[in-house]
Amino acid sequence: MSSSFNPQDNKRTAHNERVTDNSAIVGEQSQYSVARQTSHASMSTTAPRSLVGYNHLTYLLYIVSYLTAGLLWIVPIVMNYAKRHDADGTWLATHFDWQIKTFWYSIIWFVVGLVIIVFALGGLGVSSFMAEGNHIAVGSVLFAAFGGLIIIFTVIWHFYRIARGWIALTDGRPVP
Repeated sequence: MSSSFNPQDNKRTAHNERVTDNSAIVGEQSQYSVARQTSHASMSTTAPRSLVGYNHLTYLLYIVSYLTAGLLWIVPIVMNYAKRHDADGTWLATHFDWQIKTFWYSIIWFVVGLVIIVFALGGLGVSSFMAEGNHIAVGSVLFAAFGGLIIIFTVIWHFYRIARGWIALTDGRPVP
């Protein structure tokens, strides 16, 4: 038997090393997935069906509030605070917290945008951007536009958070 050089053996060895390296990456990804799943492992997977329906209703009310100029916006937040503790220890607790945080951050950013608009256009008798003769300067209009962009961004962000949360609820999984 003669030992001769076979290029196929060399290719197989290189292929096996790549497979081993890729399996390490896949192993890391699966460890990450396991770690992520175990972070929610302490939560009960059985949630009362009534709380699932309740969350569907609060998500719906947030969407309907867009059609009522925000008048219904307060109803789902009160509902979330009322039932928040009933969901403790379940995956639905993340949905209650998600909706509450979405509400408060939306309120804060909406008010910031509104305050910028009011002060930029000289509302309340206060404006640092008045031109001579008490005419509104171009800078104040641009500043007001900036406030308007903040409000538009806030509305889009709010809608995105409600849609993302509602999709996760429909899939029966917690939100981050």
